[in-house]
Amino acid sequence: MKINIIGGEMERSEIDEYIKYAGKKHPGRQIRQIDIIIDGEYVDLKFYFGDLDFQHAYRSADYLVNSMEKLNDAKQSEFSQKERHGIQEK
Repeated sequence: MKINIIGGEMERSEIDEYIKYAGKKHPGRQIRQIDIIIDGEYVDLKFYFGDLDFQHAYRSADYLVNSMEKLNDAKQSEFSQKERHGIQEK
């Protein structure tokens, strides 16, 4: 994983904490690069992901999820009862 520190310097222990934070914030995602942007007393983080392969997305209400396990029982039941439409080829 590539780490870029922008706008200042930072101790390795603090960098390691931001790496741990990134892993907890985006579990299951492959983070290939993090920009740590120092702005005075504030720090902004920008993540670049390496898992760009398309995964199946499920539409539930007005949001998308990539795993049925993220939906509650009622939404899983609703999804299982929906009529599925085939893909039409030209």
